[in-house]
Amino acid sequence: MRHEWAAFLLAVQFLTRVPILVDGIYTSERMAASVRYYPLVGLLIGGVSALVFIAAQLLFPQIIAILMAISAGLLMTGGFHEDGLADTFDGIGGGQSPDRALEIMKDSRLGTYGTLALVAALALKVATLAALPAALVIAALVAGHGLSRLSAVMVIATSDYVREAGTGKPVARDLPILSLVFVLATGVAIGVGWCLYRAPDPFVCGMLGLFVGHVLMRLIFERKLGGYTGDTLGAVQQISEIGFYLGILACL
Repeated sequence: MRHEWAAFLLAVQFLTRVPILVDGIYTSERMAASVRYYPLVGLLIGGVSALVFIAAQLLFPQIIAILMAISAGLLMTGGFHEDGLADTFDGIGGGQSPDRALEIMKDSRLGTYGTLALVAALALKVATLAALPAALVIAALVAGHGLSRLSAVMVIATSDYVREAGTGKPVARDLPILSLVFVLATGVAIGVGWCLYRAPDPFVCGMLGLFVGHVLMRLIFERKLGGYTGDTLGAVQQISEIGFYLGILACL
C-alpha cells in the first residue's frame, strides 16, 4: 500500500501543478507504476473543474461557468497537456522529416500550427460544453478528464517511445498486465458511475467520439514519428477529451 500510495502521489505530481511532497519516495519503478493512476488523477482534475462549474453557475451564465471550469483545469495542470498538443502540431506541421519534427517539438516557442491547434481545441471545448445541459456538463467534465487520460495510457501500452530522453521517458516502459487491468477497470468504473447518474446513451456516444479522437490523433503523429513522445500523449489526451464531449452532444 505504501508503494501504491507513493506511485499515486508521483502521478499527481507529474500530471498536475498541485504541490505534493514526494521527497524520498521517487524510484524509477514507482514512476513507471504511476501510469496506472493517470485516469484517477484525471478524475481528480475533472472533479475540481465540475465543482467550479457548479459553484460558478449559481452566480453567472452557463458559458461563464464553463470558462471558469476549464480555467480551473488549466490551473491544476499548468496547461501541461495543452502544451503537448501545441508542440505536436508545430512539429508535425513544420517538420518535413521525423528528426526535424522532433526537433521542432522540443522548441519552447509556440508556432503557427500549435497556436491554431490550441485555439481550436479550447474553442471546441467551450462551445461543446456550452451546448450541453448543466447536469451533463458536470458528468462530462468528470468522465472526460478521467477517460482521456486512459486514452493516453493506451498509447503508452501499444506504441513505442521515440526519444532517447524527454518528458515521457520516465513512464515509457512496457505496461505490466496488472497496471493495464487497473487502468481498464478504472474506465469501467467511470462508465458504471455515469450510468448510475445519467442515461447510458450519451456515455456510449461519448466513448465513440473519444475512440475516434484517439485514432485520428495517432494517425497524425505515428505515421510521421514512428511512435509517441510526451508531447503526443498530451495531444491524445486533448483530442480524446474533445471527442468525448462532441460524442455526447451528437447523441442529444
